[in-house]
Amino acid sequence: MYPAEDEYPNLCNHNNHMANCLTLDMYERLKSAVTPNGFTIDECIQTGVDNPGHPFIMTVGCVAGDEESYETFAELFDPVIEARHNGYLKTDLHKTDLDPTHIQGGDNLDPKYVLSTRVRTGRSIRGFCLPPHCSRAERREVERIACSALDDLTGDLKGRYYSLDDMSNEDQEKLIADHFLFDKPVSPLLLSSRMARDWPDARGIWHNSDKNFLVWVNEEDHLRVISMQKGGNMKEVFTRWSEGLSEIEQNIQANGHEFMWNEHLGFILTCPSNLGTGVRAGVHLKIPLVSRHPQFETLLKKLRLQKRGTGGVDTAATGGTYDISNADRLGFSEVELVQMVIDGVELLIQCEKKLERRESVDSIIANQAQK
Repeated sequence: MYPAEDEYPNLCNHNNHMANCLTLDMYERLKSAVTPNGFTIDECIQTGVDNPGHPFIMTVGCVAGDEESYETFAELFDPVIEARHNGYLKTDLHKTDLDPTHIQGGDNLDPKYVLSTRVRTGRSIRGFCLPPHCSRAERREVERIACSALDDLTGDLKGRYYSLDDMSNEDQEKLIADHFLFDKPVSPLLLSSRMARDWPDARGIWHNSDKNFLVWVNEEDHLRVISMQKGGNMKEVFTRWSEGLSEIEQNIQANGHEFMWNEHLGFILTCPSNLGTGVRAGVHLKIPLVSRHPQFETLLKKLRLQKRGTGGVDTAATGGTYDISNADRLGFSEVELVQMVIDGVELLIQCEKKLERRESVDSIIANQAQK
């Protein structure tokens, strides 16, 4: 057994939440800790060791291998969660609200600017390791449980499952290009956290006939539940998502299983950034003028929004079109997060229209800075 200082990673040039929170003393205390399923601190932090930072978002830099990781490595996860989720303390309790009738507006965001709308979250099935640490047998059992629940969906949600094992490369590429399917495991975040083992075994996509309600199986989380459509009707997208998610959970429970959840962290997912609601409500928003404003980044931060490229977390924006979504997951309910996106997108569109008329938006930005 080597001393902790010989095992401790070189984090001098790193900028992620793990690197900012982990210390040699903490590492020494956690180095011999292991979850009941055998997950270690080195496996937990490897993604942050291999990936010093990201050009668009502040990454977390650590993952959970099972539900117990958040307790076994709480000394690291607690400050990481507090930093990532705007001061969310280990004594705080998660809150939830999935009722779409509580949303104000959001049913008519201007389609000239809002090209598409999406709401997604993740869910983990209790009793199985998470993707960074699961065995082949666990991954295959998660797929069987998911398919059984999805097969029982009804009405407009009814659809079918497509296994990657049975899918041609051409079909995969088309689904990826159309933003329906998760990408092949090329992301360094997925690779270094060991989520891509045995690819594509026991992975797949389920969708309804309209392709506006989708479930990814065994990518970064056991399940990713997504509602999406063209245009700017966020309320309709959220309503479908909420109803579908409820029906999936009922079917999971009817088969003797349940989702990972606790009062403090809400829904348990692989990445600490997605704890709580796990909700990312987003739009592809065309704002070429606002996005060039020197205060654009500051405005997004004040609106509690984040930007990505339209191809996902590892892509750049094209033509002034960004994927704009809520920055928070934990500490706010699902409805509150969706409302933030609706209100923030409406303000960004207002700014874009003013700039099109060659009017100043400085007063709007200044008013947000004062809030």
